[in-house]
Amino acid sequence: MIYDFSLRTVGLVTGFGLVAAHAFALLRTDWTIDKLRHFPRSYSAGLSLFLLAAAWAFWLAATMDLGEFSPNRTLICGAILAAAVMVPLFAEEFLSVRAVGILALLAAEPLLGAAFLRPEQSRLILVVLAYGWAVAGLVLVGAPYVMRDALQWVSRPPGRFRFVAWFGVVYGALLVVVSLLFFGAGPMQYPLP
Repeated sequence: MIYDFSLRTVGLVTGFGLVAAHAFALLRTDWTIDKLRHFPRSYSAGLSLFLLAAAWAFWLAATMDLGEFSPNRTLICGAILAAAVMVPLFAEEFLSVRAVGILALLAAEPLLGAAFLRPEQSRLILVVLAYGWAVAGLVLVGAPYVMRDALQWVSRPPGRFRFVAWFGVVYGALLVVVSLLFFGAGPMQYPLP
């Protein structure tokens, strides 16, 4: 396993992150809406996020067990480097949205890895979030205009934006509480066969 995080650690970090981001959106609603409306076409944000995603993907390809694809590790790493150079040059439109999609796909894996084969039924609150990120990531990479339309729809009446932000705060707080009460503190130990 590349990531060796406990379920409790992943739950707490994710929960506090959701609470902080959505609470900030509630406190600075007008500023957040303005920034979100301009985000899909922001090349500078897109370039920064895409390079972060490329570095993360390169690190994963260089260090993880690729199974039967291990002999092709150099080719895979080279393809990631080539994409890191070519995508910002030739796919400038909605680069920030595509980068967020890739980061959502990459971020789902540590959540799912921490919840893998865990006995706690409460882990499903984290699993649902991870699969939501994965599906959203696939949609954003394939159809980036969806984020622009979704942000416009969410931000039209301020009440709708506040509802979504409150939902994020509540979901994050619920994840923190569940992590503290029900998630085991250490990684799952499997007996050797």
